[in-house]
Amino acid sequence: MVSNASASLASLWDEVFGTQPEPDTWVVVATLAAALAVVVPQGLWRLSRNAVTIAHEGGHGLVALLTGRTLTGIRLHSDTSGLTVSRGKPHGIGMILTAAAGYTAPPLLGLGGAALLGAGRITLLLWLATALLVAMLVMIRNAYGVLSVLVTGGTFVVVSWLAGPQVQAAFAYAVVWFLLLGGVRPAFELQAKRARGGAGDSDADQLSRLTHVPAALWLFLFHAVSLCAVLGGGRWLLGL
Repeated sequence: MVSNASASLASLWDEVFGTQPEPDTWVVVATLAAALAVVVPQGLWRLSRNAVTIAHEGGHGLVALLTGRTLTGIRLHSDTSGLTVSRGKPHGIGMILTAAAGYTAPPLLGLGGAALLGAGRITLLLWLATALLVAMLVMIRNAYGVLSVLVTGGTFVVVSWLAGPQVQAAFAYAVVWFLLLGGVRPAFELQAKRARGGAGDSDADQLSRLTHVPAALWLFLFHAVSLCAVLGGGRWLLGL
């Protein structure tokens, strides 16, 4: 029995941390087209943006914990907005990094995912994403947020455990393309809102108050991170 358990653990380890064959080029291109189809049209973007909000608020929460702040809760709303609350000093590097993590989290997660896929770690990507969603679920403080994370995490679990290698590969590439491309649009939306005199308490404005650096420069940082992530991640995904 001990021998069988050891063999099962070894097999699971190899499956998760081993490499899987890359999908055909047409699959990579098709998943790119699918990601564009849910990011570009306004109607579909209103729905798909919920997933970007999960990554955005998760970025705030993760960096808050990593910088020693106390994470008290995360709320996700049906209008695709969100709120992450943490306790600690209201100023300093920890607060600055936490505030800066929201808009940069989706493209950076996409870039990290592209690096894993470029190395053939498809299963590892799916398991890591599932683990992050489970950890985030513990901190959700409203019903819509719980439902959003459960549906997203449940999709990853079903694909990871029940789907075949080809479906897993296509799903993983679609998710990473979505994070890369979907990470670009929110910064432009924020810029448009600020140009109309709205979003006065946005992440960029909070960072401006914390650092005395103009909010426009923080917006530039958000744009730079997201666009560089698309270029770098796209090269990995396309095998260039």
